[in-house]
Amino acid sequence: MAVPSLVGLVLTVDQRGSRRAPDRVGELLAALADAPTRLAFQRTAGDEVQALVTEAGHLPALVERVLRSGDWRLGLGLGAVQAPLPADVREARGPAFVRARAGVEAARTSPAGLRVHAPEQAETPARALESALWLWASLLERRTRRGWEVVDLVDSGATYDQAAHQLGISPSAVSQRAAAAGLAEGRRARELVAHLAALALEAARSEADAEVDAGGEEQQ
Repeated sequence: MAVPSLVGLVLTVDQRGSRRAPDRVGELLAALADAPTRLAFQRTAGDEVQALVTEAGHLPALVERVLRSGDWRLGLGLGAVQAPLPADVREARGPAFVRARAGVEAARTSPAGLRVHAPEQAETPARALESALWLWASLLERRTRRGWEVVDLVDSGATYDQAAHQLGISPSAVSQRAAAAGLAEGRRARELVAHLAALALEAARSEADAEVDAGGEEQQ
């Protein structure tokens, strides 16, 4: 009997300039420890980590945490994933994992240090997703420490007045920092990335279905 089809997004993350900088994988894994994934982030080789996402809405939080420091390259691989899934991402297989590897290598020459690779039938939404991620990465790259302070507080549920009290500044200063940090634009970027990821995953589903059909034929 063929196993249920599974389509996913694999994130392969590689440290920039690792030969000249200390290993930061531990810091990244700590930052991603509570992030929603289907298979959690694990160190796969050297200064590289990997995870699997099957829900489009989970992608924005992961990408934002990866891009926040500017220390990482990111490859996103869309497509079929072999099921049933193992407990550890390091044991998982499928075309999506191959594409994530190709994506992180291609990210070396990407303007945002990020590339999305997808099967042919999902190339159009995957390109749109990649474009949105590049633009969002540009916004995050310009965000300062003070800007992140405001964004983090507001994201945690604080009002501008509450954020002002915690930071010891005026509400108008909080508003100025939020505008400079692109807080509103960043929220829209999260929504757009989730939407485009959902379209790309749906477009890639035919590959997962084809793998199931092939598996069923082999077992007959």
